[in-house]
Amino acid sequence: MAVLFSALTLPLNGQDKSSNSFGKGLQVVASDSSFSMKFGLRFQSLYQGSLNVVSEKWSDQFLIRRARMKFDGFAYHPSLTYKVELGLSSRDISGGDVDEHSNTSRIIYDAVLKWQFKENWSLWAGQTKLPGNRERVISSQKMQFVDRSLLNARFNIDRDIGIQLHHSANLGKRAVIKNILAISIGEGRNLTTDNIGGYDYTYRLEYLPFGEFSGKGDYFGSDLKRETAPKLAIGATFDYNDGAARQRGQLGSFVQGSNGYQLSTDLSTLFIDTHFKYRGFSLMGEYANKRSSKQVFVVLDDFSTLKYTTGNAINLQAGYLIDKSEWAVRYTQVKPDDLEYSSLKEETQYTLGYSRYIVGHSLKLQSDLSYTNKALGDNLVSFRVQFEISF
Repeated sequence: MAVLFSALTLPLNGQDKSSNSFGKGLQVVASDSSFSMKFGLRFQSLYQGSLNVVSEKWSDQFLIRRARMKFDGFAYHPSLTYKVELGLSSRDISGGDVDEHSNTSRIIYDAVLKWQFKENWSLWAGQTKLPGNRERVISSQKMQFVDRSLLNARFNIDRDIGIQLHHSANLGKRAVIKNILAISIGEGRNLTTDNIGGYDYTYRLEYLPFGEFSGKGDYFGSDLKRETAPKLAIGATFDYNDGAARQRGQLGSFVQGSNGYQLSTDLSTLFIDTHFKYRGFSLMGEYANKRSSKQVFVVLDDFSTLKYTTGNAINLQAGYLIDKSEWAVRYTQVKPDDLEYSSLKEETQYTLGYSRYIVGHSLKLQSDLSYTNKALGDNLVSFRVQFEISF
């Protein structure tokens, strides 16, 4: 018994004391300053339930929505940085196709090298998020609601493998302009086969008339920094996916006929977004439009259909932070451009959200209540509650 007591108390006498703090990860720098690494771990535990207004049937579930490991730092020189992010939950790694992903889990989210070769210029190479809509580029750890909107779910261009060129410049005394150009394979993350279609080309332009947000606040939800002066970001992205083989470009099923023949089309996507913050108030708006160069309709052996996702959407959301609590509202509308050839169905969603930020976005409890009006389906009332922990 004495031996057991000694074993249990031994760690208490040898605790590790470091400068690391909660939410900032574990950070290590080599003694010769030849590299650094920060390791972080986070997960989201979610409860969600929905009521079918017509049938009055209630369905619900508990799940680990996301579980991620992150590594980032510099290698050899501070101008050469890297980021690796791995997905661990079933929702994170599912979706691999037998042929295109070698029937394996899609565990790698980010594996990208960034070289700042000149002041305000950097070149990225590897797999990471494309510079698409603002809501998508905001980390899933730093969202204002439990999850992103229907606009993002239907239209985002997600992650891809390729290269990106980033540049920023000051205009006058305060204004900032940012440009990003990306060339990628166009079929999304973790593809193991040859490039099926053509390449994907993405260009994003951002304008910040009142200067940079505090702590990169233009890319996290809620005004946690409580901007003392108004801050505004206006952005636009155009993406052209030449020979898109998947329904949504980087996402969705590969559009193949019953004979296995791979089809393709050119997808053009436009995003326009804005983000405003001031003294605890935040407002974000987005518009999305996706078009196909030709009409494609595939009927499979089981009489189900495969179509490309084309149409438009708008998302508006706003919140006000008091102390560590925030109430937020969101309105989202999604419309197909062609009822026969688009996989989209018209939907309008109204959401009320409440968040309690215990340690910012690193430890928080979020909930939301939504009403979804479906033009060609049963309307739904949905409730979600989720906690997030990141360290």
